[in-house]
Amino acid sequence: MSRFKKIAFLFPGQGAQYPGMGKDFFQTFPQAKAVFEEADDILKRKLSTIILEGPEATLTETRNSQTGIYVTSVAILRVLASLFPNLKPSFCSGLSLGEYTALHASNRISFEDCLNLVNYRSQFMNDACERTKGTMAVIIGLDSDAVEKLVKDVNMPNDLWAANFNCPGQVVISGTMKGIEAGSEAAKAKGAKRVLPLPVHGAFHSGLMAEAERQLAPHIQESNLQDSLIGFVMNVPGKIVNDKEEIRENLRRQVTQSVRWEQGIEEMDNHGVDLYIEIGCGKALAGFNKRIGVKGTTVNLETIKDLEILEKTLSSEVMSG
Repeated sequence: MSRFKKIAFLFPGQGAQYPGMGKDFFQTFPQAKAVFEEADDILKRKLSTIILEGPEATLTETRNSQTGIYVTSVAILRVLASLFPNLKPSFCSGLSLGEYTALHASNRISFEDCLNLVNYRSQFMNDACERTKGTMAVIIGLDSDAVEKLVKDVNMPNDLWAANFNCPGQVVISGTMKGIEAGSEAAKAKGAKRVLPLPVHGAFHSGLMAEAERQLAPHIQESNLQDSLIGFVMNVPGKIVNDKEEIRENLRRQVTQSVRWEQGIEEMDNHGVDLYIEIGCGKALAGFNKRIGVKGTTVNLETIKDLEILEKTLSSEVMSG
């Protein structure tokens, strides 16, 4: 019996992808392979080949990275469920695109329905990226309030937005090339330690995604959502949302609005979560947890080797980090 009372499943967002993600699960566990094959059948294209083999440039395209990360995370989630059947989350949350994986993991939507939603989202956002050239940058060393004030002071409302509040001292800005340039200079002038451009396809969580939000809205509205007892922590409010209409509204708004990840993690921390499991590619969310200073333990589940670490964590009697 696990000593952990409240467990949260966390899911990564776009940018975490790399060719070969989930490959060891695909090759070792039939239930993981089945997820990849099911996705190929639903999408009527060989997404699994792009996920497992690349090339990287093709996988990085928004329409492939979003669907690819979702499929990979669910494949690992299925293995987790089969190996640890008593491991049930009290909360689920995901960063940006990962919010859709969390929606599925919290038993609110089927794999197929959610994959179709992600596919629409990725295509509409991909088109928005092609229409207007935009980018993102991460500001290191300024707090959330300072960045929000900076964006206001730069006063380029059609070119610059605060996009992601990831953790203390790490905020992402989004916008046009000139907006990001102006925001980066202003951040350095305010004393930011570093401003790093992000290798992204476009200006996510900004007004440049307005057309994608408009196109996605009817598909979210028509989606078949179920009620669930698992707490769903959402990006836009940065808190638990369980009402189905509120969930739809926040999923829609998330395309253009800021991701309040730090607030969402603090919400779970305040509710006594003592184990966070980051499921999928990358370790960014574990890094954020460390900087946020959560009271609970955080483990990653990205490769098969991580299953051993998770098993040891679940069976250990000594509280750690």
